[in-house]
Amino acid sequence: MRAGRCDATICPMKKLFAGLASLLLFAEVVQFYLAASGAFDTAPIEESFSPHRFLGYSMLAFAIVLVGVSALARMPGRVIGRTAVVAGLVLVQSLIREVARSFGEGSEAGHLIFGVHAVNGLVIFGVTLWVVRQARQIAWQPTESSTETSHAARS
Repeated sequence: MRAGRCDATICPMKKLFAGLASLLLFAEVVQFYLAASGAFDTAPIEESFSPHRFLGYSMLAFAIVLVGVSALARMPGRVIGRTAVVAGLVLVQSLIREVARSFGEGSEAGHLIFGVHAVNGLVIFGVTLWVVRQARQIAWQPTESSTETSHAARS
């Protein structure tokens, strides 16, 4: 059986992976909303960004689990690899935050470095969108047996 093909055992796993990847993409949209809400909140910074931070750490754990699910679903290597890239980029988000904080909360250098956090978030979104598109295409492609059945029905 070639990678990307469905059988009775693997096809549901591919659909599960596609659904979970879509859930991660949705969480990323929510993450942008929480970042904007935190930026315009009048509460102290630690308090206003706590939902954003909590979701970010949850997304990291979820992205790591998603790499395992993609392998179990026997997704093609390019999909597994890019799913791992998403997990790595989410981890980099925390590193960017810590590097920016090391320069000081209000420093010019800290603000410039923290800007990379937003750009990295957009990259994460783009890579995840690619993974979702590929996963959906693979999970819902017609199987060889369903193609043979439809040809037999037409005869």
